[in-house]
Amino acid sequence: MIKTGGLRKSFRTRKGRRTTTVEAVRGIDLAVGDGEIFGFLGPNGAGKTTTLRMLATLITPDGGDAQIAGADLRKEPGEVRRRIGYVAQGGGTWPDVSAHEELVLQARMYGIGKADAQRRATAAVTAFQLTDYADRKTKTYSGGQRRRLDIALGVVHDPRVLFLDEPTAGLDPQSRASVWDEVRRLRGLGMTVFITTHYLEEADALCDRIAIVDQGRIVAEGTPDELKREIAGDVVTVGLNGSTPQAAELLRSEPCVHKLELRDEGGLRLYVDVGATAIPRILRALNHSGVELDSIELHRPSLDDVFLTKTGRSLREQ
Repeated sequence: MIKTGGLRKSFRTRKGRRTTTVEAVRGIDLAVGDGEIFGFLGPNGAGKTTTLRMLATLITPDGGDAQIAGADLRKEPGEVRRRIGYVAQGGGTWPDVSAHEELVLQARMYGIGKADAQRRATAAVTAFQLTDYADRKTKTYSGGQRRRLDIALGVVHDPRVLFLDEPTAGLDPQSRASVWDEVRRLRGLGMTVFITTHYLEEADALCDRIAIVDQGRIVAEGTPDELKREIAGDVVTVGLNGSTPQAAELLRSEPCVHKLELRDEGGLRLYVDVGATAIPRILRALNHSGVELDSIELHRPSLDDVFLTKTGRSLREQ
């Protein structure tokens, strides 16, 4: 449903008399299957929204090509727009009209007849659990209610592909879970959903496949489980009361530690084969050398560990 090759975009910025070029997207190659929830995971400024806006025809690529739902991005932008839905990060609701009015107007702007637009709006109100307040002005809605309306507006014309830019940014956990349920429901109806997010838990729980993007490039791609399996063994994090360089030098020589990294907030992150047997050895080595330990934790590799391994930085800490 989405196929891109070498998609690129740069922006020129001016500061005083100096003009610089920022490469926001540096050659994105994607292949998203029919009926997938595909996640574009990365920190702010990684190029996620720029890529999404190119695919939604809102900005023109500097290079590369793309096919969206069978339509050529460059040659058939109008056809692409007819086949997709797009929900911006900031939303698009009008504060002084109701959900039902907005949905009817959105359907009419896609050329749908008045009676059919009314029917679709009523169906969307029910499907997205907006019935109790569908005739109230949207400025009275909670963040979660407004976000459900945003998504309803994006699909009222039955697109084949839905683009969601940071769909749960700023929402409380309950509202976030409700949006996840709506996205899964749309996938169940056969829709392909492309999501940008910087939430690790969202990408892990919701997406069938993920592309991890950093500085305008894809650094890893696969299912959440496939990506985590790339990092063998367990991860042990060690909190230290000072003495981090001494501890690092000491633990690098431990046979059970096959990779060691300094954490931004202090302490160490150790990649080991089996955490249950590695932790006693780590404790003995630190205790024997008089290094004071604050904490020690064991966990399975996460998507943050994948991002850290690929980029040298932690997405969670950013």
